Amino acid sequence: MSKAIRIHETGGPAVMRWEDVDPGAPGPGEVRLQQEAVGLNYIDVYHRTGLYPLPTIPAILGLEGAGVVESVGADVSEFNPGDRVAYAGVPPGAYAEVRCMPAHRLVPLPDSIPTQQAAGMMLRGMTARYLLYGCYRVKAGDRILIHAAAGGVGSIVSQWASHLGAEVIGTVGSAEKAEIAKKNGCAHPILYGEVDFADRVKELTGGQGVDVVYDSVGQATFMKSLDCLRPMGMMVTFGQASGAVPSMDIGLLAAKGSLFLTRPSLMTYTAKREDLLAHARDLFEVVEKGAVTISIGQTYQLKDAAAAHQDLEGRKTTGSTVLLT
Repeated sequence: MSKAIRIHETGGPAVMRWEDVDPGAPGPGEVRLQQEAVGLNYIDVYHRTGLYPLPTIPAILGLEGAGVVESVGADVSEFNPGDRVAYAGVPPGAYAEVRCMPAHRLVPLPDSIPTQQAAGMMLRGMTARYLLYGCYRVKAGDRILIHAAAGGVGSIVSQWASHLGAEVIGTVGSAEKAEIAKKNGCAHPILYGEVDFADRVKELTGGQGVDVVYDSVGQATFMKSLDCLRPMGMMVTFGQASGAVPSMDIGLLAAKGSLFLTRPSLMTYTAKREDLLAHARDLFEVVEKGAVTISIGQTYQLKDAAAAHQDLEGRKTTGSTVLLT
């Protein structure tokens, strides 16, 4: 019998249980996957706490992983047993040694990408892709602000945007994380605990503001992030690590310079098979050419997922975190 991390109620890390789970045989259009590594993401915390409700409880957490196809169900022609694959997105259920999932949500994994690296980059990397190509098309000469620049998404966005020729400004929580951000292409790391980041952004841009802000922090940074934008700039809020963004009068967007605001999700940007493959292809390309290096900051055994969640919420992690089966 294989094992998985399952929750029977929402709450703190203690609600996660290491249990025997039988994934069964793959149904039509499904594959059975022997997982080798699972990615840890902040959305897992949102699912665990109930902030983002899961379809059913009990449930297995997790939206990202990589491994080898064990068997395929009827009507699956794109994959065969032994194929290396990776995925990010719905349906949840990644915190498992073995799982069945829809074949159309998997992508073939190039030989050049190790499984552990894939598990630490698919969700964050494809998120970076839609941020940089979908929400706002970043180009050479643009100025961007990325919050949590030393984090999993922040590290990838910084490298990728720098590769595209953008000037990257980022917020970080410590001098150590500032050094990490710098190494990842963030030209101007800002220690938000020591200086007002909005004032510093205006200083760095000669009072003009940045073209786009990428904010996964939420409540603590949202309003000041708007002050960092140039007129007609784009505010992208794609997470809420500090809490939900408060309600606001949309007239504020006009008052602050006819700003644009979007709240995207990877699930929407990769809902179509062709879009999923395009996101994965572009991610693999920049990783294979060395333009983006995926930093696995720490690993845990899958059975120790509760400790990983505690460290993630305590901001003790850097880069990507991978759970090993």
